[in-house]
Amino acid sequence: MTTRSLLIACAVDPRDPAALALAGVAATAIERFGTGLLPLPGLGAAATHAMFSRWFPGADALLRLDWARLDGAERAEPRRDEIDDLVALLRDHASAAAGPSVASDAVAYALACASLGNDHLWQDLHLPSRRELSALIGHWFPALAMRNTQDMKWKKFFYKQLCEREELFICKAPSCGVCTDHALCFGPEDARPVAIAG
Repeated sequence: MTTRSLLIACAVDPRDPAALALAGVAATAIERFGTGLLPLPGLGAAATHAMFSRWFPGADALLRLDWARLDGAERAEPRRDEIDDLVALLRDHASAAAGPSVASDAVAYALACASLGNDHLWQDLHLPSRRELSALIGHWFPALAMRNTQDMKWKKFFYKQLCEREELFICKAPSCGVCTDHALCFGPEDARPVAIAG
């Protein structure tokens, strides 16, 4: 059984987009770096423990996570400043109605960590499609979701928001409608075909 499968098997609601996203990011980190380091850089041991308790009760015991040993056991992340900036953006738009701040923080860190990936954000979160990603953002960060009025791809949208916060305007064109890269930021987000080894 893969780590992600184990987490989903322990999930309170295995169809919940937050559970799917958290399972995807945490499992990827655990499989890559082991259980001796916290899976989400920036999310401390207490918050990570709370995440497991809320979404995946019992999974920490099955994975043999030692919370005392994990206290302060963060992995080095060369792009940690990006994670911090993305989490700050998401926190500023978190909905108190969606859940407690410790829960929205877990979702924010998962989104931020996955944003460093190379594929579409929904793929880096291991979600079935962009639909679940949009539902996730709409539930936990509705004010931010409402700002994406042109349905920009989420990862591009997050970084555009960060640029605007810092008053950095590095786009090629004065508006998206006349930009030669319009198709890179908008449009369908289909899964890329997987190469099959012959």
